Amino acid sequence: MPAPIEDYALLSDCRTAALVSREGSIDWLCLPRFDSASIFGAILGDPTHGCWILRPRDRSATAQRHYLPDTFILVTRWECADGVAEVHEFLPMTDDRTDVVRRVIGITGNVAFTTELRMHFDYARALPWVRQVGTPEEPAVSAIAGPDAVIIRGIALTASDHRHTADFTVSADETRDLVLTWHPSHESDPVPLDVEAAIARTRSWWQGWASPIAHEGPHRDTVVRSLLVLRALTNRDTGGIVAAPTTSLPEQFGGSRNWDYRFVWLRDAALTLEALITHGFLEQVHHWRRWLLRAVAGEPAEVQIMYGIAGERDLTERELTSLPGYDGAAPVRVGNGAVEQYQGDVLGEVLVALEAARIAGLDETEFSWPLQRALLERVIAGMERQDNGIWEIRGPLRWFTHSRVMMWAALDRGVRAVREHGLAGNADRWEQMRERLRAEIDERGVHADGYFVQHYDTDEVDASLLTLPQVGYCAADDPRMLRTVQQMEHTLMRDGLLMRYRTSSGVDGLDGGEHPFLACSFWLVEQYAASGRIDDATALMGRLVALVNDVGLLSEEYDVDKGRQVGNMPQAFSHLTLVRAADALGGHSGRAADRH
Repeated sequence: MPAPIEDYALLSDCRTAALVSREGSIDWLCLPRFDSASIFGAILGDPTHGCWILRPRDRSATAQRHYLPDTFILVTRWECADGVAEVHEFLPMTDDRTDVVRRVIGITGNVAFTTELRMHFDYARALPWVRQVGTPEEPAVSAIAGPDAVIIRGIALTASDHRHTADFTVSADETRDLVLTWHPSHESDPVPLDVEAAIARTRSWWQGWASPIAHEGPHRDTVVRSLLVLRALTNRDTGGIVAAPTTSLPEQFGGSRNWDYRFVWLRDAALTLEALITHGFLEQVHHWRRWLLRAVAGEPAEVQIMYGIAGERDLTERELTSLPGYDGAAPVRVGNGAVEQYQGDVLGEVLVALEAARIAGLDETEFSWPLQRALLERVIAGMERQDNGIWEIRGPLRWFTHSRVMMWAALDRGVRAVREHGLAGNADRWEQMRERLRAEIDERGVHADGYFVQHYDTDEVDASLLTLPQVGYCAADDPRMLRTVQQMEHTLMRDGLLMRYRTSSGVDGLDGGEHPFLACSFWLVEQYAASGRIDDATALMGRLVALVNDVGLLSEEYDVDKGRQVGNMPQAFSHLTLVRAADALGGHSGRAADRH
């Protein structure tokens, strides 16, 4: 059985990521990009599907973990009967190579370690050709499978039944560096990494990025870590922001709601940018805006809801049989079928974020505003279409209220761009479309009892309705919003945390259920704070922050019965809404502040 999802820590070089368990096993690693095939896939199966274990031989050893301040250099301190040692591990921030460094440092006594590599490339479909290529003084092992190759240096490994193992001991002040380096298999092995320089550069890179963060409100350490997570999920070459670095960690243990999140959703990326804008990171917004222009290219009418990290359009969903799934939760999926969906809210999120950047001082370029005008025309063209909604419903298309409001928000930002920022555009036409949408929403999106509904043909509510005040559609204390919150508290609360919607309604067309969606509860914190329920906001925020794991990470959902994190890990949506909620408690209200 794999480790609990909340037991994993993240390593990132802003190109790919590794997940390391408390027991010292790298159980997920895709090289060289987030969306590449895995070399270590044990998190979706067992050790035979690929892992790299490094820990003391003493099975009673205890571990405590933390990141070096404001970095993704993970420090695991092992205490054993014979001494104390630390493992410092990270993905170096280098320009032209991809490495995994695991440095073992003796602190006291003599600590015996064991390491075991099980390299299983291409989602555990390809066993590599492995050779000893080093010398007794500088041992090294090369492994090649198809287009990929890795070389492991720093320890003499012994092969047995597709396992490569070694034992060694570190004394006080002794250091042992184990380094795995990826390279294309048709190229020569890269030169050994200068580990000391890599540590210094990586630490400086992360701390330099985090140094401008100013957050004087509550939960500062958690907010800073969440912002770092958002940066860690952003590709530093292309600017694409992945929703999570994993695929198919289940939304329900043993269930089939397992999805690949290693892609760039326009919505999630736009919401991430808003959190970064609030904290001054305009350069990253500029980088993503360039990514958007490349992804959409010359035909905004064919804009997708999501793309690959470099703007790839083909994200065809397929099921893998080579990985049995996290604790048997099948199927494991690669690609995502939602790419074919029409989700009417997405361009609203994009245009709201780009307006926030404009207000924050990011200048428009000769291409950025024409692109936004084209996206506005795409919004208008979709006004007569039902959609799949923010939650990527796989049931019948609906008139989702949240989607209609986000289309309203897109047009609203277009009007303001012309009238308040002096940009060129048909503000009168956009205003007419905007007011037409408002009249429709107010008539069809509000129940007779005075609350907003999930879609026009139901009396159900949906947690996405909490974003209506955030985009300025109505005030947080609008009677309709207050009644909507009451309805959510009555029908969507599970042990004090908020579900997205009631799966029992059948709206999503999927079997099984799910757990409270963490982002929704953070939205509720923001709503409570904005509507004057400060005590409720503070209490709920305290409970949510208590759910982060020992190194400050959150997955997508939380199983309140088992006390377990659930879903892909770490999840950008959870962390960006955490930042927003903390800002709201600190007296900021993000999009609502921009609007009002």
